[in-house]
Amino acid sequence: MARCDVCGNDYDKAFSVSGPLGSGTFDSFECAIHKLAPVCAHCGCRIIGHGAEHAGAFYCCANCAKQVGVVGIDDRI
Repeated sequence: MARCDVCGNDYDKAFSVSGPLGSGTFDSFECAIHKLAPVCAHCGCRIIGHGAEHAGAFYCCANCAKQVGVVGIDDRI
């Protein structure tokens, strides 16, 4: 069995994830998201979907990007 890096649960169905924001062993997608998902530079929520990126900052939506002055980004056209 493997131990989850976030909650410490020792679980026989644990899995490993490796990506550009880090890696680890987890017992659930919830724990993987908690550790690896980027955080919105405006509101602080975890970005689970596509989100948006501008000048190295991640945003959960176009509205958050606009709130900090990003121009030319829309959720839909």
